[in-house]
Amino acid sequence: MPPWFLEKACLQDLLERLRDRGYAVIGPTISQEAICYDEIHTIDELPRGWTDVQQAGRYRLQRRADESLFGYVVGPHSWKRYLFPPQATLMTADRTDGGWSMQAPVEVPPRYAFLGVRACELAAIRIQDKVFLEGPYVDLVYQARRERCFVVAVNCTQAASTCFCTSMNTGPRCQAGFDLALTELPTGFLVECGSDAGSELLASLPVREPSAEELTAAESAREQAVHQIQRLMDTTNIREDLLTNLNHPRWQEAGERCLSCTNCTMVCPTCFCSSVNEVADLGADHVRRERVWDSCFNLDFSTMNGTPVRNNVASRYRQWLTHKLASWHDQFGSSGCVGCGRCITWCPVGIDLTEEVAAIRGDVR
Repeated sequence: MPPWFLEKACLQDLLERLRDRGYAVIGPTISQEAICYDEIHTIDELPRGWTDVQQAGRYRLQRRADESLFGYVVGPHSWKRYLFPPQATLMTADRTDGGWSMQAPVEVPPRYAFLGVRACELAAIRIQDKVFLEGPYVDLVYQARRERCFVVAVNCTQAASTCFCTSMNTGPRCQAGFDLALTELPTGFLVECGSDAGSELLASLPVREPSAEELTAAESAREQAVHQIQRLMDTTNIREDLLTNLNHPRWQEAGERCLSCTNCTMVCPTCFCSSVNEVADLGADHVRRERVWDSCFNLDFSTMNGTPVRNNVASRYRQWLTHKLASWHDQFGSSGCVGCGRCITWCPVGIDLTEEVAAIRGDVR
């Protein structure tokens, strides 16, 4: 379908149409000095006139010279917290006179409309779809939430110094995986449709045909993000180069810097490590089996027979990076990295995986 144009003042209509259809609209908003995702009701809750300045180990908000609503890159949150929640009840068990009675949780999953999904995040959702939906076992929690979500993507018109999506072929232009995609201009949004659900919603909005000038301005805005990306990662033969250099001294150097804090895996939009706990009440008559996010950086995560398999930080960092960039290909047929740069920004000591990969491959040392 050809693109349409939505005046900026009419973006509120989009939010209201989504809520009319039973969606809780999740979008970017400012919280604790960062741009985070949360439920929003009006466009006044969007980070109007704010941007984020990111470097390795550093994130700051900064005022823009204009009133852009989506003039930022990505914050510490990713959409996986809504599709693959940090805590989920898998089963409950109750002690009865006849023994234990077990039940699967009976809850209607929420209907989310994601507003502001970037191209790298669309790629991350596709990767998690492979993990949770396309293998021999389907994750029912993820499936129920994924099937009920509506995605409004936003094309990037600027990049952070930590972005390298062009190296991973995941952005900055949104290509697929959305219902609607917006490109923000000073007066409004160029709107592209990517699904039947998106087409149906678009028909209810006060859109018009864009002018030739607006089409040109949107293309220029999208190209601006491409030209701003300076960080690169050569992925040629990356699987073989990493897996054949497991004893490279750089692993130890990274391990000496790494705090094993798990920040990189918590902010990563594709990491899916989890643990299952049995949580009983004080009388031990009711037990809840819950799944919680975990991390391969935690010492206990790789414990077998009471002994950690990876008992030093360097080995855990190596496990994370080689899985993300190498053995992920064996499991799921793609890289586990989308080039969003979150792990670089939110690492307290500023470890940059693109630098580590280049060093291990002999491009830097």
